[in-house]
Amino acid sequence: MTEMTEKVERAVARFDRITRQIDEREGPARDAARRERQRLNADLVTRVKRVGVAVVVVSIATILFGLIMPIGMFGFLAAVCLAIGIASVLAVTPARPVSAAPPAADLPNGAMVQRFDSYLYKSRRALPAPAQAEIDAISSGLASLQQTLERVPTLDPQAQDARRLMSNHLPDLIDRYMRVPPAFRTEEDGEGKTVDERLVEGLSAGRKALNDISQNLARADVAALETQGRFIQSRYNDQTIDG
Repeated sequence: MTEMTEKVERAVARFDRITRQIDEREGPARDAARRERQRLNADLVTRVKRVGVAVVVVSIATILFGLIMPIGMFGFLAAVCLAIGIASVLAVTPARPVSAAPPAADLPNGAMVQRFDSYLYKSRRALPAPAQAEIDAISSGLASLQQTLERVPTLDPQAQDARRLMSNHLPDLIDRYMRVPPAFRTEEDGEGKTVDERLVEGLSAGRKALNDISQNLARADVAALETQGRFIQSRYNDQTIDG
């Protein structure tokens, strides 16, 4: 009987693993991976541009110095080695952090959403399946949130709430979960909740808060459009404009 139970558990575990892999090829996880690739490609382009600028600067400096004082073959070789050294350092230095670190609190609104999206993508695999589903739900709404936050001042109260959630509260929740040893994550607390369940509840609350902020900002844009439309209609309706 025990052997049969173990076989069933192994089969269920294998099924869960396969379904997770299928889910990651499609849907929100796939979209998050695509966005992460786009960020990595943008980082690569930035590195190439920095290398090009560095080579041009060294070349111009070498030419100007050569006009003042002949540098000879050894001077030319030294300039080439300097350019190669600088280019090598810039080529291997990321234009932005690549670790799964939460976004810095001083980033602009749009950049913070991008960094938060990257943080979620890199942290996702270490979380249980129900938490991964919440992560996917949060990630799927970030594009709309970024579009509205980019037009809102950083000190706007709703923008401040969103920024705290992305740079502080949600990353702290995930990081605290990571510190709990796996053996303790299934133990129930005084309210009968496990660490995994607390994580999912916290992510769900954060997702709903971010969605509310995004919807409120979008509704404000809609209201502003309606107000402007009514003003134009009342100002120019049934009036002729002299040419």
